[in-house]
Amino acid sequence: MKILHLCTTLDVGGAEMHLLSQVRGQAARGHEPSVAYLKGAGTLADDFRAAGAREVVAVGGALGVARSLMPMMRRADVVHTHLLKADVLGAVAATLAGRRRRLISSKHNDEQVLRRPLVSRVHGLVGRLPQRTIVLSDHVGRFIERYGRVPARRLTRIYYGLDPVPFEEAAALDPARRESLRRELGVQPTTTVFLCVARFAAQKAHDVLLTGFARARERTQAPLALWLVGDDPFGDGRERAEATAARLELGESVRFLGIRRDVPHLMAAADVFTMTSLWEGLGLVFLEAMATGRPVLASGVSAVPEVVVDGETGLLVPPSDPDAWAAAAVRLAADPELRSRLGARGAQVRRERFGIDRMIDETIAVYEAVLERASA
Repeated sequence: MKILHLCTTLDVGGAEMHLLSQVRGQAARGHEPSVAYLKGAGTLADDFRAAGAREVVAVGGALGVARSLMPMMRRADVVHTHLLKADVLGAVAATLAGRRRRLISSKHNDEQVLRRPLVSRVHGLVGRLPQRTIVLSDHVGRFIERYGRVPARRLTRIYYGLDPVPFEEAAALDPARRESLRRELGVQPTTTVFLCVARFAAQKAHDVLLTGFARARERTQAPLALWLVGDDPFGDGRERAEATAARLELGESVRFLGIRRDVPHLMAAADVFTMTSLWEGLGLVFLEAMATGRPVLASGVSAVPEVVVDGETGLLVPPSDPDAWAAAAVRLAADPELRSRLGARGAQVRRERFGIDRMIDETIAVYEAVLERASA
């Protein structure tokens, strides 16, 4: 099966990492995936080629659509779009290329722009062009039905899946190597390290996290550290977060680590994974933390409770509430046994519910059903 994936960007993010896993799994099963993207630096382009993508193409503007995207669509058996801009452009281009009956969309987030009445109405038209729309959680499904105006009968929920091997291997490393990485980042053995891996976008509310971390430090004598992994390729989010950290006088207790290729080892070196998102479609990084056996401290918004079970695999707090985050952080820092219990249960839940083979097979089954209907 020739599969064309169209994504808004190929820079580091949850949707892009999910797509990378899909391409790797589809190629391993004998299919022929190709990838096109609309904007950004294409940071992951070489990773997609290594994963088995036959083509990786930056579309660019209207000329790129005519020269590259439309011919790729006509060669494909299935066209699968990812993220809102790619969904809209892909739906129009696939219709013009005669591939609408083979078009599938994936919704990776509860895109808040869809709450705007005009955007919602437009999406209600464009969003009905795909034959199926895959949503990554029940929450996103309800959101897309209500605000995206796509009927529930056209939605299929497929939870993200994770290849756990890099994270399980990192968790199994010699403790001496873990402590070595912590020393490299200026952390002592008794320090409780909170790790956040996320773009510096407004959705992730780094200001809430930094404020909560400052208040947690005020409430305990125990040493705490916060590692922030990620960047903001489309704005000044990181610069604003750095300014917030400076204003709060957090000093060396907060480290801005940028884009890293050793996230599994950072997960293993940290004690708690945290995010303070205002909304979240699912959160692939939660699965990464769970695969590493780390407890999660997160805001209980959107689909997060479908992944992180409060009091069982992590602790959930209200969004935009730094005091609640601080209280939960102090509790976790003071109780290694609680961290261990939550982390172990998280690893078990990840194995039971969020396997990567299930995700890939369920997605291919959607393709086959759409192709069968198109052929009929």
